[in-house]
Amino acid sequence: MEQSNFFAISNTLQHWYEKNKRELPWRETNDPYIIWISEVILQQTRVNQGYDYFVRFIRRFPNIKALAEASEEDVLKQWQGLGYYSRARNLHAAAKQIEECFHGEFPKKYPDILSLKGVGEYTAAAIMSIAYRAPFAVIDGNVLRVISRLFMIDEPVDTARGKKTIAEIAQTILDPQHPDIHNQAIMDFGATLCKPKQPKCAECPLQAHCLAFAKNAVSKYPVKNKSTKTTKRYFHYFHIVYNNHTYIRKREANDIWKNLYEFPLIETPTSSTFPELQNTEAFCRIFKENRSIVFTHKLHIKHMLSHQIIYTDFYEAKIPASENFSLSNGFQKIPIDNISDFPVSRLIHKYLEKF
Repeated sequence: MEQSNFFAISNTLQHWYEKNKRELPWRETNDPYIIWISEVILQQTRVNQGYDYFVRFIRRFPNIKALAEASEEDVLKQWQGLGYYSRARNLHAAAKQIEECFHGEFPKKYPDILSLKGVGEYTAAAIMSIAYRAPFAVIDGNVLRVISRLFMIDEPVDTARGKKTIAEIAQTILDPQHPDIHNQAIMDFGATLCKPKQPKCAECPLQAHCLAFAKNAVSKYPVKNKSTKTTKRYFHYFHIVYNNHTYIRKREANDIWKNLYEFPLIETPTSSTFPELQNTEAFCRIFKENRSIVFTHKLHIKHMLSHQIIYTDFYEAKIPASENFSLSNGFQKIPIDNISDFPVSRLIHKYLEKF
């Protein structure tokens, strides 16, 4: 493809973007802090879902100093429901890093931005191009898909060689005079027109440049050769109700939902019925031989994570007020109405929304 076509692609994208761009608060500023927060929230999150979280997060932490000085529990609470909680922990750590290493000023050089906790090449390029208008091409899933279709990239995009090919093309078609507009345009274009399934090819302004469209092969791209291994896990949560109190504990193991709170949990290697749970050592440790407890199955949820499927059963355990009941091993006894004060996983949140 000739160099003139590269310019035409960028110009077409930018014209399309000016007419079709979504009005979003992070597009009304060149503040690198605001742009950084928006980019991290929108990783693995659709715009319509992430919008309200962004607004609340910025309202609570309007600047680097506010985020750095907050407690991790507060940060996780504001993030609750978004998932991928390592993003929130990394934001918090990076804000402290900026305070300590960059005197509270968001860094302006690519290597410095890349040095921040949790910041990868995509986020660093987005901040450099949008906040500072530096010529760094962004590569997210949308950009990867658009370029692989436009240029019929047969190299699998989940290989080092495929990623390098996409990155070189992305940098080649980038408009160095308007990298901020170009990058936002191509990302929006991939999200709204050149979608993974049912792309709107009939409406596409890049039809004349798209090699995959010319070959009627759009659905074949991007090419991938790795299948993601999914792990199945089986959780059984017990919502204890005792004298208007319940018990929760912070997850501290190096596992999903680290530092979030949850009800007493029994994890089993396979799906288990309630009678089978009653025969486990874990159940006996929690409830001893108390036969006056009334157990009610409340909810079954199949919860999908990126590489895990969590099959979860929630049980309510009502304990008579006359019983002498307590839990140790890190459990906190809290008023039932106070559970909303604690950051919990989206899975626990789904249960609390219903009950």
